[in-house]
Amino acid sequence: MKTITTAEQFNELIAGDQKVLVKFYAGWCPDCTRMNMFIDPIIEEYNQYDWYELNRDELPEIADKYDVMGIPSLLIFQNGEKLAHLHSANAKTPQQVTEFLSAQQ
Repeated sequence: MKTITTAEQFNELIAGDQKVLVKFYAGWCPDCTRMNMFIDPIIEEYNQYDWYELNRDELPEIADKYDVMGIPSLLIFQNGEKLAHLHSANAKTPQQVTEFLSAQQ
């Protein structure tokens, strides 16, 4: 998963035709660390997305704009639009993440 470090980079990535999945996280977040332990096989399975991560504490204006209230949250973008949002309360297990991704196809 590549890291987004600037608002300009984020805006450029989500503007394209390719579906982009952005994981919002923070370094202090235990659920984010837990997700990191199980996400790699999911990334391999759902490789139709370009996967990125964004530290919500470093780019809070983006988190606010897209209603990221809890972390980790997974958001899918295409052509500059948010297509889907897996809120943190539903992103605690591999099954919850794969069910969310399966529903987007």
